[in-house]
Amino acid sequence: MTATAWTAEKVAGLVSRLTLEQKVAQLTGFAVTDLIVRGATSPDGGVALDVGRVAALRPHGVGHLSLAWFLGSDGESLRSGLERVQDAVREIAPFGIGVLVHNEGISGMLHASAPQFPTSWAQAATWEPTLVGRAAAVTAATVRAAGIHHVLSPVMDLGRDPRWGRVHETYGEDPELVAQMSVAFVRGIQGADGESGLLATGKHFLGYGASEGGLNQAITQLGRRALVDEYAEPFRRAIAEAGLATVMNSYNEIDGIPSAADRWLLTELLRDQLGFTGMVVSDYDAVDLLLKAFHTAESPAQAAIQAVSAGLDVELPGDATYPHLVGEVKSGRLDERVLDVAVARVLAAKAHAGLVPEMATPRAASGPTAPDLAEAATVRRAIAERGLVLLDNDGTLPFAPRAGRVVVVGPAADELRIHFGAYTSVASAEMPLGMIALRSGQIPGVDPATFVFTDIFQTRMPGMDEKFEAEARRIHPDAPTVLDALRHIDPTVEHVGLGRFEADPDHRLDAATIEQAVAGADVVLAVVGERTGWAGNNTAGEGQSTAHPALPGDQEELVTLLARTGKPLVTVVVSGRPLLLDTVARASNAVLLAPLLGEAAGPAIADAVFGVANPSGKLPTTFPRHLGQVPIYHGHHFGSGYDHPTGTRHGYNDLADNSPLYPFGHGLSYSTFEVAFDESVEPAVKETAGIIRARIVVTNTSDVDGETVLQLYARDEAATVVRPVRRLLGFTRLALPAGASTTALLEVPAERLFYTMPDGSHGIEAGAVTVLAGLSSADIRCTTTINLSAATG
Repeated sequence: MTATAWTAEKVAGLVSRLTLEQKVAQLTGFAVTDLIVRGATSPDGGVALDVGRVAALRPHGVGHLSLAWFLGSDGESLRSGLERVQDAVREIAPFGIGVLVHNEGISGMLHASAPQFPTSWAQAATWEPTLVGRAAAVTAATVRAAGIHHVLSPVMDLGRDPRWGRVHETYGEDPELVAQMSVAFVRGIQGADGESGLLATGKHFLGYGASEGGLNQAITQLGRRALVDEYAEPFRRAIAEAGLATVMNSYNEIDGIPSAADRWLLTELLRDQLGFTGMVVSDYDAVDLLLKAFHTAESPAQAAIQAVSAGLDVELPGDATYPHLVGEVKSGRLDERVLDVAVARVLAAKAHAGLVPEMATPRAASGPTAPDLAEAATVRRAIAERGLVLLDNDGTLPFAPRAGRVVVVGPAADELRIHFGAYTSVASAEMPLGMIALRSGQIPGVDPATFVFTDIFQTRMPGMDEKFEAEARRIHPDAPTVLDALRHIDPTVEHVGLGRFEADPDHRLDAATIEQAVAGADVVLAVVGERTGWAGNNTAGEGQSTAHPALPGDQEELVTLLARTGKPLVTVVVSGRPLLLDTVARASNAVLLAPLLGEAAGPAIADAVFGVANPSGKLPTTFPRHLGQVPIYHGHHFGSGYDHPTGTRHGYNDLADNSPLYPFGHGLSYSTFEVAFDESVEPAVKETAGIIRARIVVTNTSDVDGETVLQLYARDEAATVVRPVRRLLGFTRLALPAGASTTALLEVPAERLFYTMPDGSHGIEAGAVTVLAGLSSADIRCTTTINLSAATG
């Protein structure tokens, strides 16, 4: 988002008319929960609000409203509640400036009333940015209809460590895949030319997903070249190609400097190098962490100065430190012009959203439009079907309905909530239930008097699973479980309740019992996985890193014992991140990954299992064979990683195979495909005027209609800076009838191979570049070498 010259002038004039206290008020916010009347309900049965508190809480105006998703039990109460808060803010704010209301959006607006979509990792598994953009457009209509202007999405982190609990929020490990998905999301929220009046937020800047040990908020051990060339690439592209309006800092520290106080990061890199002109907001409590976690500040005032001086404009969710800036300016310790720059960015964003009366726009006056629920359903189902990834198959899949006795086992078979991640309607609904249980003393071993909010992420909550599942089914009453969906196609499917998400010494699995349970079965379908979310008994989600990212409870043992029965075994794995599945892969005849597909999970899985739909998803993240390989990703550098030129001499001497269990871009189909460069043109791959063009023939060599994703990679054969062994350049999804061929033309800018050269410039040296095309990073079908001229940009 770039303000026009006249808007910039008006914004500067407005800043000059604000008092110091009013300026700081625009840089802070408060939470909607501060207005909730405890123990009371509104006439519609929702939460009761006392908007009269606004004047007392923020007499100088309000910058931002946090935690909007806690407001209202339905869409109308959310909208009316936010409207009341907005009116109250305008009454006390200088010049009637409204409050910027934010919400999350990676899976749809974070509210029980909103259309939901499969999580980001599932969206990335489709390798179809158009679907991401369509889902984001529905989310844009939803938030705007509710009176929300600011979407704290997408997550642009590269997720390369499966121990980290937030992988499911990312678009995977690869800069190009993440960039294309992020650009599509931002355009869907903001509109192709920023015309929606909404603000998307790229987060987290920078390297948050590469934390040491996979621990949340830990140090990131990356050099500046990796940060700029790989981790900042999605941000660069979203800024340049989609006009990204807002950026959020990350919780980590890099080379001793917390990101919330890193001027090189937030100003020199983000603004000066990447060209960002919008507003930078803090992740929740990130400024306060300078004092409480990182110990780089000795007081709230010092933390505030560090952050705002680095280029962090807004403190969220409240005002723990920034109000101290008033005193710091008055004492002369902070130049007021630093504040003016930040306030101008906030007011420009508000003007764009129609929240500054004297800068009202025709778009803001036109009013919101209701979200298209039919479009939401279509896109949700398309993402679920195309995001399913067939990892292994020896021909056991697909089943023929009613062709034999199918026995379904596993704790995920008849559970709905397992298909939802954090930042979803289900996670949002579980949070207040968990808080009530904790504060009322229902959770053994937890003292409500000493409990703090962030403890909810890792607190085990025995006895709450049934309540959480009931809430998921209440919110999504038409969403079938996997078992329900299977029986919709084949009513003869049987179910045996075997397996647990949490090990129970009083209910151990018994080989004889399992043998008896599947006796007479023609095929066994095990539906296993891990729960992902905030409150409750999850093993993944924000603040929930795991030292051993494997199937929790007794599920791996269940699969092993099922395999010993000799029955054909198909395993469906429900997970939002790579898990250690080597044992499962060896035990199963087929493995199908369901990457948190939400309410469409059951039908999508059932259709794939019975061949109604043909799986076509591709992995956005590499799966390791062993924990010791982590982090493992396809674009590792020459001299490192699993594709090392010295072969096994560079590998782990206690691993027979050092390659991934499932490589980046992998995904099977019930169809088979051939890929070859187009020999009818010469050359089939060439570079002209900075564009690499590759003509590739793809043929469906089976008797089954199918879809696949053609992937184009490249590697720089020699450079003065160590380069990746391969870099994804581009991709396209193709639908081919049985026996059909098509010629795909992939055109990608050569600058996608640019890097930070020894002199600090961004470009590429002259030399040979090998171009590779195939169906995964490890399934390369054709290669050729071209020569590129030196270039910078």
